[in-house]
Parts: sequence; C-alpha cells; structure tokens
Amino acid sequence: MFESLLKVAKNSPFGTPLRAECQGAQVNPNRTIAAASAVAVQDEMSCEYGSAKFYALCGFGGILSCGITHTAVVPLDLVKCRIQVNPKKYLGIFSGFSLTVREEGFRALGKGWAPTAIGYSAQGLCKFGFYEVFKVVYANLLGEENAYLWRTSLYLAASASAEFFADIALCPMESVKVRIQTQPGWSTTLREGFPRILKEEGLNGVYKGIVPLWARQIPYTMMKFACFERTLEALYKYVVPKPRSECNKGEQLLVTFVAGYIAGVFCAIVSHPADTIVSKLNQAKGSNFIEVAKNLGLLGMWKGLTPRIIMIGTLTALQWFIYDSVKVVFRLPRPPPPEMPESLKKKLGLLPGN
Repeated sequence: MFESLLKVAKNSPFGTPLRAECQGAQVNPNRTIAAASAVAVQDEMSCEYGSAKFYALCGFGGILSCGITHTAVVPLDLVKCRIQVNPKKYLGIFSGFSLTVREEGFRALGKGWAPTAIGYSAQGLCKFGFYEVFKVVYANLLGEENAYLWRTSLYLAASASAEFFADIALCPMESVKVRIQTQPGWSTTLREGFPRILKEEGLNGVYKGIVPLWARQIPYTMMKFACFERTLEALYKYVVPKPRSECNKGEQLLVTFVAGYIAGVFCAIVSHPADTIVSKLNQAKGSNFIEVAKNLGLLGMWKGLTPRIIMIGTLTALQWFIYDSVKVVFRLPRPPPPEMPESLKKKLGLLPGN
C-alpha cells in the first residue's frame, strides 16, 4: 500500500511544486559555488514526501496538535457546553466560569479532560495523517495543472475525507466528555462513564452523536484546511515582505500561526450550530438530531458562539503551529505554497517570449 502511495506522491504537484533539474551540459565549469539543488535539499529531509515514515510522523504531529490543544482548553469547552445546554442558568462566558467555580470548585473546570485527551488525539491522528494521504491521491487523480487550478476544491475534498474517519475515532470519547460536563450527578470520570454508557445504551449510546458530529466537524475541518492553505498562500504573496524561501523557520512558524488563527475564526462560525446540537443531543436521552434542532430553534443554535470563536481560533492556530513544528523538528518535507506549473504558464502565454 505504502509503496504505491510513494509512487503517487513522487508525481504529486503538492509534493514538488517547484521542480529543480540540473542539466549537465548547461553547468558552468568555472563556477565553484552552486545553488542548492533539489538533491541537496532532499538530503536534509529525514524521509521522502509521501513515504510511510512521512505519513506516520504527520499522524504523530496530528496527535500532539489536537490532543494537547483540546485538553488545554477543557475549562473553556466546559463552560461553552453548559451555555449551550442550559442558557438560562449560564448566561455568558464569565458568569459560566464564576457559577461553575462557586458551585463545584476549581476542580470542576477540568471535568472531561481524559476523554478529551484520548478522543482528540485519535481524531488528530486520522485528521492530519489522512489529509496528507488524500491530498496526494486526489492531486494525482486531477493531474498537475488541474490540481493547481482546482486546489481549493482539492483541499476541501481531502479534508472532508480525512475528517469522516477522524470522527469515527472521536465520537465515543466525545459522548462521554459532553455527559460528564453537562449532566450533574452523572459519572465524573472516563473510567466510570464509558462502561456506563455501554451498559445502559450499548454501542448506539457512544455513536448516537456521529451524524451531528459529522455535521459539525466535516464543515469545520474543510474550512480549517482550505482556509489555512489559501490564507498561507495569500500571506506570503501579499503580506510577508520577503519570499518564503528567505524566511527562517521561526518566521515561517509565525506565519503559520497567523494563518491558523484566521482559519479558526471561520471554522468556529461554520460549525457552531452543529456543535450546539451535539451538546444538547448527548444531554437528552432518547432525542435525535432533528428533534434537538427543532427545540433549539435558529437563535438557540448560536448560543455560546463568542467563547467558541475564542476557543477555536486559538485552538486552530496552535494546532497548525504544533503540527508545522513537528515537521520542522523531524525534518519532514514542507513544500512551499503551490505555484502555477510551467506547462500551464505556457498555455496561458505567461512565460517570457510568448
């Protein structure tokens, strides 16, 4: 499987958007200092783009980026969920924090940290790992020129495909987390909560939220990846005062963080109604997606949007920062934003002399 993926990745326009070839007959024999060749750059990498090691380390980066960030914002997530399921009691983010601490103490802000850490680590593994796989596969199905022209659609399709599988990994832990956070008197730990759901409701109990989870996470992830990729491209093109190749790794990671935050704001808005339904669905036994949506109404679905924008914006920015940092630390290939292929430039008459 990985051998075939490697062959596909080698031809991917997203793996080598800028091709450098050395023609022996054109080399100046008097030149003693040569520009860095594609081979020299490749030697600095720890693996080939699209190799089994590359995908494995991308998956590891996803585990760290999603697991760490989601666990870190558990207190904000808890308050957000409580605002969604009980807006009459928890009027806003500040009152939600103060009321929770007053009634249950500071330790209550950490409720649900274990299922969050496990669930979102599993989700991150699938989300980022499969995204890299699907991006390569879809790019080669389209071909180099179409992959560039339709790159936004490619990002959307690859991220949606990856998130479909990521949510299957996340859903059981998400069900436990929401109940711990929003149902007073219910089990307070993963060790107690997960067996309880299986005993009382079976597999349907841990997966009854899968459809609204897909409705929440797939649009979120599509926006997260497509908006990030295009924002990153635009920042280097219009905002950063020098080419990406001249930026050091610290500067590149800063641009990654900014692009990630911008993408996160859009992600929060797009996915918020479904997020509210997921929270309500896991609170009310015997309810379904349509019933919860009708009961909430259009305005009810937008409760808790402000804390979610703060949470998701910061979260998404940090995720991309951590993920890109893992690539830097492990010396993984980090191709620059794609550029128009020479063959397409020639067709459009953009090359000098045309």
